[in-house]
Amino acid sequence: MYSPGSLRRFERKTFGKGAMAPWTFFAVSLFGALLTLNAYVAQRRTGPLVIPSFLLGWLVGELPLHTLGLQLIGTVVFVANGALASAPGLWGLGLSLLSWVALGLLVSQARKAAPILEASLVAGLGEDYRSEITAELNDSLDRVSPPPGLALNPFRLNRPEVIRHSDIPYVPGGGKRNQLDVYAPRAGTENAPVLLQIHGGGWTIGNKHEQALPLMNFMAAQGWVCVAANYRLSPKNTFPDHLVDAKRAIAWIRREIAHYGGNPDFIAVTGGSAGGHLSAMVGLTANDPEYQPGFEDVDTRVQAAVPFYGVYDFSNHFDLQPADTLRSWVGKSVLKRNPETEMAEFKRASPAHRLHAEAPPFFVIHGTNDSLACIEEARHFAQSLARVSNNPVAYGELPGTQHAFEVFHSIRASAAVVAAGRFLTWSLSRELQKSAEGD
Repeated sequence: MYSPGSLRRFERKTFGKGAMAPWTFFAVSLFGALLTLNAYVAQRRTGPLVIPSFLLGWLVGELPLHTLGLQLIGTVVFVANGALASAPGLWGLGLSLLSWVALGLLVSQARKAAPILEASLVAGLGEDYRSEITAELNDSLDRVSPPPGLALNPFRLNRPEVIRHSDIPYVPGGGKRNQLDVYAPRAGTENAPVLLQIHGGGWTIGNKHEQALPLMNFMAAQGWVCVAANYRLSPKNTFPDHLVDAKRAIAWIRREIAHYGGNPDFIAVTGGSAGGHLSAMVGLTANDPEYQPGFEDVDTRVQAAVPFYGVYDFSNHFDLQPADTLRSWVGKSVLKRNPETEMAEFKRASPAHRLHAEAPPFFVIHGTNDSLACIEEARHFAQSLARVSNNPVAYGELPGTQHAFEVFHSIRASAAVVAAGRFLTWSLSRELQKSAEGD
């Protein structure tokens, strides 16, 4: 039996001042190491863990140096409060050291994005594609500084040389879900190429001012006019309402964009996630009257498409998705159809089943660690489109990259923005050359 005095001494030793610091430090270090591990091995099949795995892997994977800085600060605080006084604290320090090395390797991995994307452009467009861009447009590419790969505040996205015109209705009486923003050079422009951005959010959430801001500001700084459009959302609305609205935005561009300095005869489209799906559908369903009710005579062709981390097959016909949850969720919330009895509608709403020879040039960009839109499907879509299209298809596959990786400034985001800018500028040069030959 312990005496009362020995029990009090044990109590002070175990629970006294600083006694819990080693264990707390160990727990925090373990959590930080798991966050780093998740950035390497994202969850794709584990149901409820998919969303938190995406969110945490997205932030850590794109901001490894910020994460490292926070972990270093936390370690200093714990050490100053006696965290290394016993074995658990030393274990925690070991875990932290491993996490820091792994975070440094994430930076090295991210730096590979630029050469990978350049190689994908060369593979899709040809080794001499840069020489096919006019000298003036090449000068513009070189003149405008790319988005910062490393920034203390990665969420500071505006450029002083770009002005935004906000909340412009593109459907009379359509409300906030039928408004768009225009990003244009502050100094003014005329007859500039146009880029339409379609936001993501699972067809159920999202807003025009939340995504692709690094890309739109970069292109507007080069003299482009960029349009970011809201659209009606599910479950209140049912597909193809989302696609119809994207085409209505194109119809507005045809009518009105000259007032903002844009050229309605050159429109490219981009978007991420659900916006990747919709931008691909826009590119593949030009002038389809089914998706242009009341404005069937409007030309909704686009001259280039750059879908980021999109969903390309609602039907999962090729059995490429790691889990079958997407098809049932889309059926319930977006299409309002039963996949068991109405599979044809799932295919009709899928870019992977709308391929044809007259598709515009595509640049498909996707990350291998994407938890929300599977890489296998993007790879299959790009390969299949390249086999049937008369126009070039480039495909950029980024190792270790999560969903939504280019929403804020990061090393990969900067590389993707520059690569997309080169593709879009090449597409513009190609159209200018066609026009010159036609004259």
